[in-house]
Amino acid sequence: MEVIWLCVFAFLAGLLDSMVGGGGLIQIPALFLFLPGSDSTAVATVLGTNKLSSMCGTAMAAFQYSRRIDIQWKTIIPAAIAAFLFSFFGALVVARLQPAMAKPFVLVLLVAVAAYTFFHHDLGERDTHGPKSRTATLLAVSLGAAIGFYDGFFGPGTGSFLIFCFVSIFGYKFIAASASAKFVNLATNLSAVAFFAATNHILYRYALPMGVCNIAGAVAGTQCAILKGNRFVRRLFLLTVTALILRYGWEVLTQLFHH
Repeated sequence: MEVIWLCVFAFLAGLLDSMVGGGGLIQIPALFLFLPGSDSTAVATVLGTNKLSSMCGTAMAAFQYSRRIDIQWKTIIPAAIAAFLFSFFGALVVARLQPAMAKPFVLVLLVAVAAYTFFHHDLGERDTHGPKSRTATLLAVSLGAAIGFYDGFFGPGTGSFLIFCFVSIFGYKFIAASASAKFVNLATNLSAVAFFAATNHILYRYALPMGVCNIAGAVAGTQCAILKGNRFVRRLFLLTVTALILRYGWEVLTQLFHH
């Protein structure tokens, strides 16, 4: 029975994640809730199972977008390579530090992202002139390294941060930013899955059926994003970032009161 519920939430996660990121908001709590016994308390196992499932949907979303959206490969490929490499470093560091230490910093970043997007009403509505090619490549590598390390170390909100950076730094429309984010996110997911698989932290009996449902959600989500356009994606992006703010705001406050 738990597999059925996990598959339902995996579909919903794929649907949301393919448009604006934030699939972890749905899938990770579901894994903690529905995995049986000790599996639900093993954080690394939950994260590994989540990564394999979400990687399936991310790969499908990337493929779907590449057929309909013009991808700036000169920017995306360097960013994806850097993200893949630095995701390993983040995963190594997380074994030595507590990722919960990052929550207040992430909360501040999310509030800044939401405020900037909300008050710049035309942000992501049309393509603007981004940085020139050499500068764009350097920025792409820097962005990929930073996002890759963050995703390996902590993770939640990675897709949303990527979309915001592609819109605000590179001048992409929201729909193009969402498409581009999928390729960088796929690189970090591949890196993380390799790490979790090597350390036996993936429950394949749950991750594989969830992955199929995540793919189905990603197909539906990409089609919806392409049909609805930039304005819809922008609004959904703001809702997702707000949900992330509420989640981490609550966790930060809880930590403060416990201390």
